[in-house]
Amino acid sequence: MRFFSRLLVGLGLLLFSALPAWAAYYTVKPGDSLYKISRQFGTTVEAIQYTNNLWTTLIYPGQVLYVPEEAFTLYTVRPGDTLYLIGKRFGVPYQEIMTYNHLSSTLIYPGQVLRIPQRSPSVAVSRGGVSRSDLDLLARLITAEADGEPYIAKVAVGAVVLNRVKKPGFPKTIPGVIYQVVDGHYQFEPVLNGWINRPASPEAYQAALDALSGWDPTNGATYFYARWANNAYLRSLPVACVLGNLVFCYGEP
Repeated sequence: MRFFSRLLVGLGLLLFSALPAWAAYYTVKPGDSLYKISRQFGTTVEAIQYTNNLWTTLIYPGQVLYVPEEAFTLYTVRPGDTLYLIGKRFGVPYQEIMTYNHLSSTLIYPGQVLRIPQRSPSVAVSRGGVSRSDLDLLARLITAEADGEPYIAKVAVGAVVLNRVKKPGFPKTIPGVIYQVVDGHYQFEPVLNGWINRPASPEAYQAALDALSGWDPTNGATYFYARWANNAYLRSLPVACVLGNLVFCYGEP
């Protein structure tokens, strides 16, 4: 009997130690969204979805959610990835990714889903010397230009803006690049049609942070256009890559 009691206690401790720590239970209120809740608790939409087995962002008043204490991003391993490269991309030591995912070695495979601990935007932004308002503006442009496109295309849109900031002949700030007018024409259509003023999606924020961290899928492109665009000048530029429905290319100011 004593052995059986000890066994139950041992199993209880084992199960308890295996449970993740939650920051809070939260009851959804009218007008709530996963994005709003994630901002309130300093976590991510993906973390809340993963924790609560949600396949969509649809929630309803009265629903009780577990809000995880730690924010993380879900990342699907691609061919050629290594833990070191993934860690460098997200600004997280690869050893921390191993610990977070209970990996005993650095071996990973395409299609594997990893949880990446997310640094708070304020830390990431301060490291890159970019203000919160600039981050928000970049994320809003990404949302307006690449909503519905693959994630890598979203990062590429952000990279184009940053490549212009670094290239002689273009404005030297993110707002300067995005709001630039050349020969009476805005450089980015969302500024003209007002879509730049729409709220940024959570995925666009992460894409902006990835671009600011140095990920450039275009390898230096300074222009992009939709596949169906008829702009003769843009179509004359050397193509860097095609991601989703967006064509990225090299060009001078």
